[in-house]
Amino acid sequence: MLSDLTARQAKCTGKPYALADFDGLYLYVSAIGTKAWHFRYSWFGKRERITLGNYPALSLKDARALRDEARSLLAKGVNPHSERKRKRHAIVLAGEHTFMAVYEQWLAHRRLSLEEGRQTSLEQIGRVFKKDVFPSLRHLTIYEITRAHLLDIIGKVEKRGSLSVAEKLRTWFTQLFTYATVAIPNMGESPSRDLEVVALPLPPVEHNPFLRMHELPVMLQTLRKYRGRLNTQLGLRLLMLTGVRTGELRFATPDQFDLDRGLWIIPVARLKQRKLLTRKKRKRLIDTPRGYSNFLGNLQRLASERRASSMPIRLN
Repeated sequence: MLSDLTARQAKCTGKPYALADFDGLYLYVSAIGTKAWHFRYSWFGKRERITLGNYPALSLKDARALRDEARSLLAKGVNPHSERKRKRHAIVLAGEHTFMAVYEQWLAHRRLSLEEGRQTSLEQIGRVFKKDVFPSLRHLTIYEITRAHLLDIIGKVEKRGSLSVAEKLRTWFTQLFTYATVAIPNMGESPSRDLEVVALPLPPVEHNPFLRMHELPVMLQTLRKYRGRLNTQLGLRLLMLTGVRTGELRFATPDQFDLDRGLWIIPVARLKQRKLLTRKKRKRLIDTPRGYSNFLGNLQRLASERRASSMPIRLN
């Protein structure tokens, strides 16, 4: 059995030699005097050896503790050498597969089927993850993340009353970690499973009120007397003339209107129906034509009025 004093006083002899401790632990002294702890064992009748660490950086006490861990693995039918390689490989994988790295890979994959732009799914994912997810997970590897991490993030979102955002986060977490279980080595089970079991229920949907036919005259009279921004008044009247969705109206730009031809050219990216069309035809959003014509019969009349007068168009 070795003592720390014996290990410390082991001299360089010009030839390598080993000093035995017990239970397979040896202090190896090289020809130039460097010292390292070796553990020798038998694996299916073949002599094996692993290096535990250098002396004196690794003390005799710590070397014995590592030797005991290796012997415990042997008792369980695990080769200590193979286990050490597996752990080193896991450390390398962990460095390559941080949460942020996997998130970027997943997002790049999602871009193949989702479009860019304001209020798109891609834009919402980036905004919500930056605000609610990255502060908690950006410094972790994908292997370290547990269901508890995800529940904590979703719980904070629910606590501030953003239940629809929490619902989207559950969906995005499921997509991200399902992707990871397939694309990332040794990922194991997804931590995003069954998150909906403890989800707070969404409140009943309350649709915006709508105008009935007999209410339109009063609405138009009230609108004519509106003293707010002129853009708001004109926008509401144009909405009733065309029947477009509010988003298409709010994000309209002057270059979309061809008043001489009575056309409003709405970019297809703004149309909700675009997604339905691409799903039915199994096309990507980016492959769908980028323009859509909405004929405005009333604008033809208004355009002729504009040519006959220097006054701005008034939508009556």
